Amino acid sequence: MTRSDLVELLAEHFGQLTHRDADAAVKTLLDAMSDALVRGHRIEIRGFGSFSINRRPPRVGRNPRTGERVDIPERRVPHFKPGKALREAVGSETVESAVETAAQRS
Repeated sequence: MTRSDLVELLAEHFGQLTHRDADAAVKTLLDAMSDALVRGHRIEIRGFGSFSINRRPPRVGRNPRTGERVDIPERRVPHFKPGKALREAVGSETVESAVETAAQRS
């Protein structure tokens, strides 16, 4: 699902929303989530999952072409941990039914 798919789904589900309003709502939500993660906060959506920031410590790597040593600085990366309900929903669906569902949506 892409962002435009989500906007389309919201506009269909809530008849009083125009596509412009649905797009603004999705943009506002995603911007708020991004800002919270940038500030180091954790985002938890019950039944769906949680977003947090993981720290990758500095390390030494190698240039694959020359074999030269390269210092890689510390990084902060976003991390998603699915909630129990999402894990169970995804895990209970068979591969065949998932393919059929995806084919029906296309």
